[in-house]
Amino acid sequence: MNDTDVLIVGAGPTGLTLGIDLARRGVDALVVERGQGLFPGSRGKGFQPRTMEVFDDLGVVEAIRAAGSGYPVGMIWRDGERLGEHRMFDPVEDGESDSPYLEPCMLPQWRTQEILLARLEELGGRVAFGREVTGVRLDGDGDGGAAESGVTVRFASGEEVHARYVVAADGGQSTVRRALGIGMTGEEIEPSPMLVADVRLTGLDRDNWHIFPPHGDSGDFLTLCPLPGEDFQLVARFPEGTLVDLSPEGVRRVVAERTHLSPSDVTEVRWASDFRPRAALADRFRAGGVFLAGDAAHVHSPAGGQGLNTSVQDAYNLGWKLGAVLRGEADPALLDTYEEERRRIAADMLRLTTGVHRGEVRRGAATRQLALGYRDSSLSRETRTTAGPVRAGDRAPDGTVDGVRLFDAFRGPHWTLLGAGPADGAPEWVRTLPAAPEAYGPGVFLVRPDGYVGWAGDTADGLDAYFAAIGLRAPMARTRS
Repeated sequence: MNDTDVLIVGAGPTGLTLGIDLARRGVDALVVERGQGLFPGSRGKGFQPRTMEVFDDLGVVEAIRAAGSGYPVGMIWRDGERLGEHRMFDPVEDGESDSPYLEPCMLPQWRTQEILLARLEELGGRVAFGREVTGVRLDGDGDGGAAESGVTVRFASGEEVHARYVVAADGGQSTVRRALGIGMTGEEIEPSPMLVADVRLTGLDRDNWHIFPPHGDSGDFLTLCPLPGEDFQLVARFPEGTLVDLSPEGVRRVVAERTHLSPSDVTEVRWASDFRPRAALADRFRAGGVFLAGDAAHVHSPAGGQGLNTSVQDAYNLGWKLGAVLRGEADPALLDTYEEERRRIAADMLRLTTGVHRGEVRRGAATRQLALGYRDSSLSRETRTTAGPVRAGDRAPDGTVDGVRLFDAFRGPHWTLLGAGPADGAPEWVRTLPAAPEAYGPGVFLVRPDGYVGWAGDTADGLDAYFAAIGLRAPMARTRS
């Protein structure tokens, strides 16, 4: 454990996703986790369509779908009587059918992490459990020097590890972020404490997400959502200033007080935690050779299911860039685009989740995240005379070219060129297809390893100039898909 190219602090979905992406690129990376095992609760339980596309590329989507389920229809209760259904999500709109994953997938976080860990180990990656970080030192003169000289991380055991780069994926209370003195600006969305717990119970069907509204204007609701498997996820809100009782007896009591169930109907309390909804954004996502990702960089209200999804996509954005730099395929300046691209997205998602939490925004097209992109990024070059529906910086939609499904062509750690071939000047390490789907519009499209259009032109002329401008060179060795 004394040296590694990348040290990832935190074995949650963010850290494991990044570990997978780096492992398939042949990068020496180590994931460390202060706990003795994976997180045991449901907490983040929903994947939006864009995240399912990411999982498709990383080789875990089939396992996620097999273990997960769709979201059940809400059922509103009052005094033991069913009052009617409540639809959690708006229907899919026209123009959103360019993805094979149109609806959210529900899977408790503990099971997601098991699937991601299995994939990481399949690719030769590893997680070291029981490693609590207590200190971080940038080994250079200022941010630029530290990026070149590396980072030293100290653990509670006294052991130290030197890495060329460190990624803090250690949650909203990130030890790494605090050690570097990076501030986090935000707000408490509401002062009321919340309880979240995984329970097993009798007396309710598993076909509905059961909603028990508050009596009067107290706002103290309770919901019970059936998770894939046998558990229900309980969420309850309490009056400001309440000390939430996390004991099994306390959980049973709140169920009995707010529903028609009795305490004995809750047969098991498997996990419980409390929190206060807040929205916060790190002042920066990078300090020298250290990057912040996931909750270490942005903390969301759970409403709308954006926090976990934004976190996974942080890792997906950073993975190919770290891989390219560490393998000598790109100038280190490429890493500057991580904060450039992801901090703006995180800020937008924080506004969205806060709006959903306050009832100002519906769960619909925006929460599915298919329309997110990087048109304003320095990596996006639109050079066509007349741009079509899909532009540089946009997510590259699925489709079919000469019988080849695009998402199959994109899968793996490579670039893809649509509308040209090697004879038109495409490097041999770029996969080429002779055309783009009609829905893309006219032109030639270069798709980044993370599924976004980096460059678009009328012809393949200018491709070499684009690669030179972003400091990209040919890969040095084979990678794993």
